[in-house]
Amino acid sequence: MTSGMENRDPPVADFLGPTGNATDKYGSKNPLTRFLLARFVREVDALVRETGTTSLLDVGCGEGVMTERLAELTGAETIGVDIGDERLKSEWNRREREDLSFRRASAYDLPFEDRSFECVCALEVLEHLERPRDALAEMLRVARRTLLVSVPREPLWRASHMLAGRDLRTLGNTPGHINHWTSNAFAALMSEFAHVHTVRRPFPWTIVLAERRPD
Repeated sequence: MTSGMENRDPPVADFLGPTGNATDKYGSKNPLTRFLLARFVREVDALVRETGTTSLLDVGCGEGVMTERLAELTGAETIGVDIGDERLKSEWNRREREDLSFRRASAYDLPFEDRSFECVCALEVLEHLERPRDALAEMLRVARRTLLVSVPREPLWRASHMLAGRDLRTLGNTPGHINHWTSNAFAALMSEFAHVHTVRRPFPWTIVLAERRPD
């Protein structure tokens, strides 16, 4: 696997909200949820294929559902990182194989050498972080070519939750979401760190594929 890894545990205070998915959206039986999630996953699939990556880091991987999918899709040497707990470790152990592994790590202090991975992903992670710019800078440090990042698309995310009768007391805000970006605002944030190549907007998400600028 990718070299330069150290055994150190991340501070849990780096992250707000639940570890893993707040709800089992990937196992949802709700037809609308499944439809919207399938569109989101198709867009992620298409973008990661476009990178042609042979090594991939998934930051904030949760249970590893998408990490496993990306590993199978690309055949890339893949590592998923999250703050980890016993529940997540059990999920990780079930999914690990020769080209797919998981470990505890903070998005602010990734235990890998500079430019260790061709592609670094963070899917539905930055909305939970107190310091998203610091996390993006760290992701860029370990990325050799591309960043693939998604966040909820606001204000559509909260509006859709309220229409569905969810999270009404918080005006549609999902527990743990402390950052809220429109698509344009998130693309502008990503452009601070890398060249924005593609922006996709499968309702209700924003997905950005960005390329590392030449040094």
